[in-house]
Amino acid sequence: MRITDAGSFGQALRKRRKELGYTQGYVANVSGFSVSFISDLERGKETAELGRALYLAGLLGLDCELKER
Repeated sequence: MRITDAGSFGQALRKRRKELGYTQGYVANVSGFSVSFISDLERGKETAELGRALYLAGLLGLDCELKER
């Protein structure tokens, strides 16, 4: 999936979380983040912290890579 903005990043996280059968509550317990943070991130809230967002992606088994155009 090509990530072009906060919304598509959030969609990718939500899709992967659901593929794994995890609830937001479960991911919150494992990651130490709040359910509201995870919800905001999945809804594409642009003020989410990048470091925490990337950590959560990695926790769900998603690789994030920047490529030159």
